[in-house]
Amino acid sequence: VIVRGFVDLFVMDKLYFVGVYVSGSGSDVRRFRCGNDRKERVVVVGQQCSGRLRSRRVSGMLSMSSASKLEALIFDCDGVLADTERDAHRVAFNIAFAERQLDTVWDTELYGHLLETGGGKERMTAHWNRVGWPSVVSDEKARIELVRELHARKTQVFMDLIESGKIPLRNGVVELVDQALVAGIPIAVCSTSNELAVAKIVGLMGAERAKEIRIFAGDIVSNKKPSPDIYLLAKDTLDLRAEKVVVVEDSFIGLQAAKDAGMKCVITKSTYTVNEDFSRADKIYDELAKDNVSLATLTDLI
Repeated sequence: VIVRGFVDLFVMDKLYFVGVYVSGSGSDVRRFRCGNDRKERVVVVGQQCSGRLRSRRVSGMLSMSSASKLEALIFDCDGVLADTERDAHRVAFNIAFAERQLDTVWDTELYGHLLETGGGKERMTAHWNRVGWPSVVSDEKARIELVRELHARKTQVFMDLIESGKIPLRNGVVELVDQALVAGIPIAVCSTSNELAVAKIVGLMGAERAKEIRIFAGDIVSNKKPSPDIYLLAKDTLDLRAEKVVVVEDSFIGLQAAKDAGMKCVITKSTYTVNEDFSRADKIYDELAKDNVSLATLTDLI
């Protein structure tokens, strides 16, 4: 690892000098103490990075006195970090059903409707409550156990699909995360999905980024989206003011949860959500990268 230069970075009206590190290959994250206050900062760099390029890019992201207004950036997971619902979660559910020889197949259209229910276990329960339960279960205890076992198997299949590299991160996600890391803005992910599955997707950003991101997921709250509970938990745990938080969501139920928690919420549309009602959103985007969404863009909402 060699130092290729220094860049100037304005954060909260103060000038800091940040060293640029370039590793031999891939992307890298380095912490070191710098600046007038000597606080520890995080810098994310890559193989193609040069001192001059880094200076231009970082300055463009963070030369703004308003950065201090934003207290945290929170992402939903599925549909926001990666477009996982159709080609990962749905496929994993169907594999789990087939392994148990259940007469249940969720096609793409049906699954779009099922997403109106947040949470995988809740989704299976709601579906079978509506169409009838598989004949292999005869009472409530057996139904709960079937759902639990299927969801555990589905989660493992899902993680295998992510591990295979078939589901990429959405464009613009890593860039936005890097900007928040450099600015010292806390990052979290709030999802109705299983925590292991969420961690697998967050891990696609690289271990150094992932360890900076707090995950709130799965059954950590009893009431899942559209209930605001998971966002309220994140707010209380991270000691945030709701009105100073921006959430990135992709669905109607996620939008309802974020807004009912008192937070700003922007939408980045995903495969299943392009036609949902986003009238409560503070901003609506087709894609973060395509629409040039930056930390400055989101901070301006506060």
